[in-house]
Amino acid sequence: MGDVRRRGAVALGITGLVAPLTLALGATPAQAASCTTQAGPYQKQVEKFLGRPVDGKQSATDCKAIRAFQTKHGISPNIGYAGPVTWGVMDLMQKQKAVGQNPNKDGKCPVNKGRIACVNLTLQLSWIQDGKKLVYGPVPVRTGRDGHETRTGLKKIYWRHIDHVSSIYDVPMPYSQFFDGGQAFHSVGISVWNPPGSHGCVNMTKTDAKKYWSLLKKGDDVFVYGRKPGT
Repeated sequence: MGDVRRRGAVALGITGLVAPLTLALGATPAQAASCTTQAGPYQKQVEKFLGRPVDGKQSATDCKAIRAFQTKHGISPNIGYAGPVTWGVMDLMQKQKAVGQNPNKDGKCPVNKGRIACVNLTLQLSWIQDGKKLVYGPVPVRTGRDGHETRTGLKKIYWRHIDHVSSIYDVPMPYSQFFDGGQAFHSVGISVWNPPGSHGCVNMTKTDAKKYWSLLKKGDDVFVYGRKPGT
């Protein structure tokens, strides 16, 4: 299986999407390292999401709350600015929550395949179903970034390796279940909402990756559809 790993054991990207806020805000490097006093274009939406008073004005407490969110999810620069990347993550979280326990409401993931793992790139959600019955999920996932998109279509799990390490990026990929040319389900030690995304794999929390490992086996179907925001 060495050539399989060499061909494309795709791992997570741990570098966040760095927005050019320093130039946009006219900040100096010293200012960029501290909490910004400037309100961002999504100030009101971000305030509402975080349960802050919605006035569209940046306060020190607003900045602290926004910055904590950015730090937790690897959004860079984490200076408390309510910009498009931060709001994009929050908006996605809201859309994921709205799905509830009916992720295949649109019927796009096949219900005639028996047990199948579904991946909705548009909502960054995955789940396991058996016919029309939901077996596990839906759970948030982190798929391929622009230029490294997780490929769409019907696949099959062809190789499983519980303690896999990427030969390309030299990072651990626990609970790897490969389904398409090196693209796999596997757990990551960072936020699954960390932008801009993976190098093609479907990243999951350790809890979810372990559950997928226990529920799926070699030869099971995987169906990937939609389009990840920003790709």
